[in-house]
Amino acid sequence: MKPCVAVTSPLFTRLPSAAARCNRGGSISTEPRINDRIRVPEVRLVGPSGEQVGIVPLAKALELAQEYDLDLVEVAATARPPVCKLMDYGKFKYESAMKAREARKNQAHTVIKEMKLRPKIDPHDYDTKKGHVVRFLKQGDKVKITIMFRGREQSRPELGFRLLQRLASDVEELGFIESNPKQDGRNMIMVLGPHKKKTEAMAEAREAAAIRKAERQGRTDDADETDVDDALLDDAELDEADSVDDVADDVADVDDAVDDGDNVDDAPEAAAS
Repeated sequence: MKPCVAVTSPLFTRLPSAAARCNRGGSISTEPRINDRIRVPEVRLVGPSGEQVGIVPLAKALELAQEYDLDLVEVAATARPPVCKLMDYGKFKYESAMKAREARKNQAHTVIKEMKLRPKIDPHDYDTKKGHVVRFLKQGDKVKITIMFRGREQSRPELGFRLLQRLASDVEELGFIESNPKQDGRNMIMVLGPHKKKTEAMAEAREAAAIRKAERQGRTDDADETDVDDALLDDAELDEADSVDDVADDVADVDDAVDDGDNVDDAPEAAAS
């Protein structure tokens, strides 16, 4: 019987290193190939103005790119032969970045805000929270209204229902009841939807800020320090309106935290009843 011999084939000895390389991976470049990085014998060439030059050898395409002082950029790598265009690649990248930035700037994200109330809320607190709801609806956001019941308040769900109906009636010009009030454990929840779309609300906010800026500039030609500060504030409001809203959201969160920390004493309620 022959003894067992360890396998020392080069194939098996290379497997661990190959597996390690596969596990490491690497970043996949999304940049198109340009100039000397293009490795094909011939390309379908498009001129600087978009005109079709036709199928030419790669050397000829590179020569034309050097003659026009432009870059040869591969715009369709999967075509046969690949499609390349003569362009200023640096300018192309800059314009693409500006278009992407503008698209993100005008992009609308639907957000669901939340506002918490108590069945026996103080009139002043109610007005404050209603103001937050009005602001959210004007921005085109949905608002989730939560009524929190504590102690014996759970036996009186009609109090929360009437409060939700009152709030919906007060803001009916800006929003509508998207989800009717329903009991969820110790809470009652209702969702209000805005009449305006998010994009419309953003456009109106930018237009209003631009009008205020034009009015201030029309009142005086010499911009003093106050006018400069106002102009900077308007530019910030036009570019990053959401950043200003975050401050008010923090105020609303503080109000909610205060409500969450309230303790309902059953004894005083029993005495009052």
